[in-house]
Amino acid sequence: MKISNNWLKDYIKTELKSERIGEFLTDIGLEVEGIEKFESIKGSLEGVVVGKVLTCEKHPNADKLKKTTVDVGNGKVLNIVCGAPNVEEGQTVPVAVVGTKIYDKAGNFFEIKEAKIRGEVSQGMICAEDELGLSEDHGGIMVLDETKYVVGKNFSDYFELTNDEVFEIGLTPNRTDAMSHYGVARDLYAFLSTNQQKGDFEKVSSVALNNEGTHEFTLEVEDAELTPRYIGAVIENVKVAESPSWLKDRLKAIGLSPINNIVDITNYILHGFGQPLHAFDADKIADKKVKVGTVAEGTKFTTLDGVERTLNGSEIIIKDGQDNPMCIAGVFGGANSGVSSETKTIFLESAYFNPIAIRKAAKAHGLNTDASFRFERGVDPNITRTAITHAITMIQDLAEGKLLGDLLEEYPKKIEDNYVIIRFSKIEQILGTKIHREKVKEILKALEIQVLNEIQNGFEISVPAYRADVTREIDVIEEILRIYGYNKIEAPQKIAFTPVKLNAKDQDELENNWARTLQSLGFNEVMNNSLTSVKDETDAVKLLNPLSNDLAYMRKSLLEGLLQNAIYNINRKNQDIKFFEFGKIYHKKEKYEERKQLAILVSGRNVSENWLQPKSATDFYNLKAFVKVLLERLAIDYKEVALSDDRFSDALAYESEGETLVRIGKVAPQMLKDFDIDQDCFYAEIELELAQKLRFNKELKFNDIPKFNKIRRDLALLIDKNITYQELYQTAKKNKSPFIKNINLFDVYEGKNLPEGKKSYAMSFELLNEEKTLEEKEISAVMDSLIKSFQKEFNAELRS
Repeated sequence: MKISNNWLKDYIKTELKSERIGEFLTDIGLEVEGIEKFESIKGSLEGVVVGKVLTCEKHPNADKLKKTTVDVGNGKVLNIVCGAPNVEEGQTVPVAVVGTKIYDKAGNFFEIKEAKIRGEVSQGMICAEDELGLSEDHGGIMVLDETKYVVGKNFSDYFELTNDEVFEIGLTPNRTDAMSHYGVARDLYAFLSTNQQKGDFEKVSSVALNNEGTHEFTLEVEDAELTPRYIGAVIENVKVAESPSWLKDRLKAIGLSPINNIVDITNYILHGFGQPLHAFDADKIADKKVKVGTVAEGTKFTTLDGVERTLNGSEIIIKDGQDNPMCIAGVFGGANSGVSSETKTIFLESAYFNPIAIRKAAKAHGLNTDASFRFERGVDPNITRTAITHAITMIQDLAEGKLLGDLLEEYPKKIEDNYVIIRFSKIEQILGTKIHREKVKEILKALEIQVLNEIQNGFEISVPAYRADVTREIDVIEEILRIYGYNKIEAPQKIAFTPVKLNAKDQDELENNWARTLQSLGFNEVMNNSLTSVKDETDAVKLLNPLSNDLAYMRKSLLEGLLQNAIYNINRKNQDIKFFEFGKIYHKKEKYEERKQLAILVSGRNVSENWLQPKSATDFYNLKAFVKVLLERLAIDYKEVALSDDRFSDALAYESEGETLVRIGKVAPQMLKDFDIDQDCFYAEIELELAQKLRFNKELKFNDIPKFNKIRRDLALLIDKNITYQELYQTAKKNKSPFIKNINLFDVYEGKNLPEGKKSYAMSFELLNEEKTLEEKEISAVMDSLIKSFQKEFNAELRS
């Protein structure tokens, strides 16, 4: 949200510089992300003076150029080469002298320098209107009225230039009270008045109106729950025209494009007071009756953007006397009832609509307007009349409008302020410090929160209705704290806590354990949004009212989010990726499914570049090793099986007790292409709930360090190429010997010296008897048993 400093000063008078104001706004929760300068004319015409063309003759070396001499005052005459077809001797013209910066539409500039143009010296530039940012006209240089413009005078002296500083505020969605210049000023004053800073705040109120004659319009609100308050005014004889410069500059400063005086006034009130208004062409309202209600489901309605929309029957609709829709209330106006250059009479609307109904309508039609953004969060119901009276006064002044009769208003039940009890003991508990009750009362008063009654341990208070987000005691305490000052709360020197022993069967303990393990292996944890877009809607869970099309579905996999993280880092020259994420995925099959997974993504180098280690790209087996480190902590048995998954080009799965526990694979090239990733990525996902269920449930036991040494024996096996190491490993694990402690593959050979269709696996086996030294005959018995198993299962042969 953009806030103009000049506009802000309409409501609060302070001598503070903009940088200081920005600091204070940030301190009270209105975080200022930046301060930009705004100039109604870029460069403010600095360096441009009024000059008089003394001589004008054809350039000796160019047919389309002219050589002039120009008097710029104080006896100074400049030689200027000009290409404009309309330059003539005796003209009064604007001249950009050497050093002047000339800006284009994009804000880029070039500096006027003394130069030679086709051999002739040029010491400035005679300017056209578009070159100075005064209009789009480039038909030739500006020719000024010599009776009004004095040679040598600064050209800027003849214009009311606006120079402003604009705050970019990162406003949180709950702070609808601060979605206006008046709201920001009110919040700033609360801080200044309670922190020994000078500032005078001008509270706005309704203004007296001058009305003439009567009108025949009537108003009907069909449902007071959907529209608790509605005010309308009929204004005739309006002249729709261009707004004055000051109004256009106010809107331009905050990024809005001026349209005409009526629309600009409604935008001015919206961003000034936070109250959206809407103007209808009154002559297009059938039967001179405005009805506020709903229409039948399926009704077609064309909005201002020219799109025909099908209404669902739940939207609040502004209708005419024949039930023709004119506007989706609080969201978007209609194409056939808006103000145009032909409009002579307007019906001006100011209302308070049900926030939930507005949000549903905006989301249902994919619309997000300045009005809906405020209405769906809850505007101030008590500023409705104030806003429309100020708007009417402006229309009378700027569009020569005449207010007819009294305002039409429906407000059957006043929206009450919120009643809350706050306790000093609770304030002290939350803040960790004591604030004197008089200081609390001062802050509440500055926030326009009324103290109804003083009780033994606190106050009974009334929170104004415009603070729709302050409904509980804790909300009020937060308000007190942000005005009192977060920086005044000292951090304790000591933090006392009671350590809690985690249950080994607790899933949080497992997740923390795995997270620490991965961090120790060089991984970084990421957290991605559960909302996303999907290409394949099969089994996808779609939101009923998504914030946008990009956030319309619950994610079906954690892979896409990790790939987005990867390309973000790769584009910033961080190409060695080690990421993990704990998160939930969602599917809709026979019923809704929700599962929590641990996802791991690796890419780039396995070891950071250094002089000692050779460059080595991470691969499938590196990821597989990381996964095995995690699974070792479960103390479970699992087997490796083939996996077919469109996300992977090569993949496998680990199964335990008939269920898939882990999926590991190399990400498919097409998926990498979709994310513009041009390096291999490897991905694994572990089902957390299943892992928790399978965890070793025996009590933790400690064993003595063995007193005897392990014995290693190696086997080189000649086997068929289609046999995997996993198969050999599982066969060895089934061996009944208690002495086999570790099995490892340390070499694979597929050279020319082997028979066709064969390969060689070199495996090592570590043997240990924890009670005595193994004898050779015991070692031989184990190895003979392994060899027989390999021969029987795989027709393996020993290589010497």
